[in-house]
Amino acid sequence: MTLAERIKKDWFSNIKGDTLAGLVVALALIPEAIAFSLIAGVDPKVGLYASFCIAVVIAFVGGRPGMISAATAAMALLMITLVKEHGLEYLLAATLLTGVLQILAGYLRLGRVMRFISNSVMTGFVNALAILIFLAQLPELTGVTWHVYALTALGLGIIYLFPYVTRAVPSPLVTIVVLTLITWLLQVDVRTVGDMGELPDSLPVFLWPQVPLNLETLWIILPYALAMTVVGLLESMLTQSIVDDLTDTRTDRNRECKGQGLANIVSGFFGGMAGCAMIGQSVINIKSGGRGRLSTLMAGLFLLVMVVFLSPVLSLIPMAALVAVMIMVSIGTFSWSSIKNMKKHPLSTNIVMVSTVAVTVLSHNLAIGVLTGVLLASLFFANKVSQFMFVGADTDLRPDDHTLHRTYRVYGQVFFASTEKFLDAFNFREDLDKVTIDLSRAHFWDISSVAALDRVVINFRREGTEVEIIGMNEATATIVDRHAVHDKPDAADQLMAH
Repeated sequence: MTLAERIKKDWFSNIKGDTLAGLVVALALIPEAIAFSLIAGVDPKVGLYASFCIAVVIAFVGGRPGMISAATAAMALLMITLVKEHGLEYLLAATLLTGVLQILAGYLRLGRVMRFISNSVMTGFVNALAILIFLAQLPELTGVTWHVYALTALGLGIIYLFPYVTRAVPSPLVTIVVLTLITWLLQVDVRTVGDMGELPDSLPVFLWPQVPLNLETLWIILPYALAMTVVGLLESMLTQSIVDDLTDTRTDRNRECKGQGLANIVSGFFGGMAGCAMIGQSVINIKSGGRGRLSTLMAGLFLLVMVVFLSPVLSLIPMAALVAVMIMVSIGTFSWSSIKNMKKHPLSTNIVMVSTVAVTVLSHNLAIGVLTGVLLASLFFANKVSQFMFVGADTDLRPDDHTLHRTYRVYGQVFFASTEKFLDAFNFREDLDKVTIDLSRAHFWDISSVAALDRVVINFRREGTEVEIIGMNEATATIVDRHAVHDKPDAADQLMAH
């Protein structure tokens, strides 16, 4: 595909759909950006400026067209202590450092770590986010008048029924407009966007964080920047995979890492907090018809225009309308088939999925939840692969020299999880003249497996048995030659030292 064709596809192949979807996303971004600012302990404009800057920049440099990035709850939770102890200027400095680290991660091609996240972890992540999105709406539905419930129910009705009338206009946008008109015309006393906090009345301006440029500052912000780098990239990569699946396309993860970093640097220089990709808003964008980079750009531009120039109108939007939109996102995000599939999936798969959901929801920390799922999936995988390793043996009496010779044939993968089973397969007390260990159908993966082979050879030699190893493939021979000690002087002593 030529550059011109790529630009046309990413920017101008879906102008109407991208523009309308961007408008819907911008409306939904406003209360969230304000709420995330309050979580972090900063002024609402910090989250709003961040969402504008990140969305606009990522539209041009991100690796995933149609994905929405802005200020997020996962990142805001990591900033609380830094803001409380050192203030906004140190947060802006940490945001800049986060961007630099994310760009470095892109050049180091760390996007490849997504290979280690299994489908069950992904499903758990998606379900956990759906639950968290729904739970985040509960404060708007607790201790309120019946009008809020009626408006929310009406909003959900419009969202799900309006597409049967026409799909020319996204139903979430219709919901926001209709409910705003109802509450304004009928003077219904419900919570609105204006009640969330004061909206900015000016464009963001370039500024340099007013912090001392020394090592002390670096040591203060580095732990927070590292945490935000990991969480931001992890949430962005997972969201990218979900949007890839929704649109049946594949995009560049390492470019996304660099794009997220550049977007955070711009955000920090214009008074915004660090952010990352948002699964909720990305799903809203896709469901509303957004596909290209134009939808992300329009979301950022509409956000800025509405916040700065249309704040009196914007402040009239009832929170019930946005709650209805986010409930739709929650329902659409949750993998309902995963519940049905639990009956036919292996127990280990279900444990990984449920654990990822539980830890993410309880900790409200995406990184901890995904890490839990990855560790469990790795343990289950290692245990399963180790079960397929076995050692067969046969004995023969050679008439030419009357020696008793046994051949052990090793099958499967030998690594840290299967070394105990490997060692148990050999009988070192047997009266043998010679032992041949045939590795032609085996593969040795790590130092633990080489150490186990050393132990087998040395134990047989202690009993006066000659040992021959045959059939090693190239990879096995390389690791054995590099780390084995059984053919070196003082092999037994070296084995004990290891």
